[in-house]
Amino acid sequence: MARLTIEDLKKIKEENLAEFNSPELKHLLICGGTGCHATGSIAVKDALVQELKDRGLDDKMKVVETGCNGFCAMGPILVVHPDGTFYQKLTTEAVKKVVEEDLIGGKTVEKFLYKDPSTKKKIAHQDDIPFFSYQMPRTLRNKGLIDPESIDDYIARDGYQGAYKALIQMTPEQIIQEMKASGMRGRGGAGFPTGLKWDFASKSPGSVKYVLCNADEGDPGAFMDRSILEADPHAVLEGMIIAAKAINANQGYIYARTEYPLAIKRLEIAIQKAKERGLLGENIFDSGMNFEIDIYQGAGAFVCGEETALMRSIEGKRGMPRPRPPFPAHAGLWEKPTILNNVETLANVPQIMVNGGAWYASVGTESSKGTKVFAISGDVNNIGLVEVPMGTPLRDLIFATGGGIPGKKKFKAVQLGGPSGGCVPEEHLDTLVDYEEIAKVGAIMGSGGVIVMDESTCMVDMARFFMDFIQEESCGKCTPCREGTKRLLETLEKICDGHGEPRDLEILEELSATIKEASLCGLGQTAPNPVLSTLRYFKDEYIAHIYDKECPAKTCAALLRFEVDMDKCTGCGACFRACPADAVIWKKKEKAVIDKEKCVQCLTCFEKCKFDALL
Repeated sequence: MARLTIEDLKKIKEENLAEFNSPELKHLLICGGTGCHATGSIAVKDALVQELKDRGLDDKMKVVETGCNGFCAMGPILVVHPDGTFYQKLTTEAVKKVVEEDLIGGKTVEKFLYKDPSTKKKIAHQDDIPFFSYQMPRTLRNKGLIDPESIDDYIARDGYQGAYKALIQMTPEQIIQEMKASGMRGRGGAGFPTGLKWDFASKSPGSVKYVLCNADEGDPGAFMDRSILEADPHAVLEGMIIAAKAINANQGYIYARTEYPLAIKRLEIAIQKAKERGLLGENIFDSGMNFEIDIYQGAGAFVCGEETALMRSIEGKRGMPRPRPPFPAHAGLWEKPTILNNVETLANVPQIMVNGGAWYASVGTESSKGTKVFAISGDVNNIGLVEVPMGTPLRDLIFATGGGIPGKKKFKAVQLGGPSGGCVPEEHLDTLVDYEEIAKVGAIMGSGGVIVMDESTCMVDMARFFMDFIQEESCGKCTPCREGTKRLLETLEKICDGHGEPRDLEILEELSATIKEASLCGLGQTAPNPVLSTLRYFKDEYIAHIYDKECPAKTCAALLRFEVDMDKCTGCGACFRACPADAVIWKKKEKAVIDKEKCVQCLTCFEKCKFDALL
């Protein structure tokens, strides 16, 4: 296939947009992200294709499997373009009804429309759903709109225009200056200015340099990078090409978790098609620049998200961090100058080249520019991937975009920054999404994981959960992290098991301070954050566990009696129907009793009881 020129890019864009916006051809956009695949979207897509074929409508309606739509908990998802009708939780049986009543009859099928949790009203159009209407999609501008395996679909959305401009019309210095003007900070967690990092590497001597993409997100509840790669892989490739021109590199690596098979598959397809079109490889755009990208699959070690550990892993060594300096910009992969950016950071770069650094910096706060992608999960109505401007209050992120707390329960806390982050209570929900502002309340921006917790969450147990993760993922290289996190976990387990002592509070605080100060890398330095933030805002729960031997949230089984409060029990039988061990004794119109000999303390009865009648 012939190498593409700028004229070819413009022609492809014009032709594809004409088809996409044609009033004579409807595009049926089926979400094809991992979340929707897991709920049966492939079968729904196949059924839709067959139904249209059987009715002779396949020349009037085009089925497109897109990447992640973002509204992950609502899959399988179908969006009808250009109508904008949003259907959720579709089944293969529903396909015929949607085709008959909507695509042919022009009447929406209410059963599969989104229902607003607060107003209880059905909403037909995607843009009217609060989950979407409060967002500002820049990084995610192509999500749910293009076929991620089609390079032409990407080109139609200004794809590779930024690379052409950078390679043909700009010098490395001008590219870096534009990145500095954008004010963009790395979205991987540390928030280091991207333009400054590139500047350091560009000035480092050496004829061999590397551009790395960190796609090794390992935070519990985080799926931002995976979704971007599944929905828009060419944006990341283009960002790497521009970065390579900026520092004069000829080789790039994408370090992706092997647990991301769909993202890796689409990356491989994108790389192949970019090479076929002359957008990767030798003499890109006849600029004289050569650049190759290879995918390196990581084995799932959380510590390999740390830049020096990631580089050692690519080199074939055990993924363990090394002391800095020297910094990777001077001596990184194979001791050569290297820049490492995460998926979200690189996906923004092409748009900065096309629209300018000032355009990017026009959104956000003084110190945190642009937008931020978050993965919202936990006790929240709208679970999924969202993108909001920097400077958005956490309250709006959770209650406007996220739709608030389900089941009429109260908000308790939100964990920001994954296991390395901290819990933010309701009193600080007006904190802005800003690197410095979030740090002030004891959390970190991190890569964008947001776990919302309601009143039924035990904050001591939550700290134990994150510490269990951190301790298991510690590489063991430095003693403070290897031994310190183990001691923290043991102390938290002791408290949750009902054996906590008053001196444990001092142990937690003193040990946390030591680990933060003495650990080698970011994993250890931020490991105590969940402990410190819960001690800061929820110390009363620690005190209840230690002094009163009670768990206020009724989560820690060792501190529960597994008895029924006869004054509160209504005799509804919910606990009886839910018990997997037949340990609840109940008859209609009578109050329940728990047989402790049969009880396996699974907490199912506590979860199902709506009247707080269990002790």
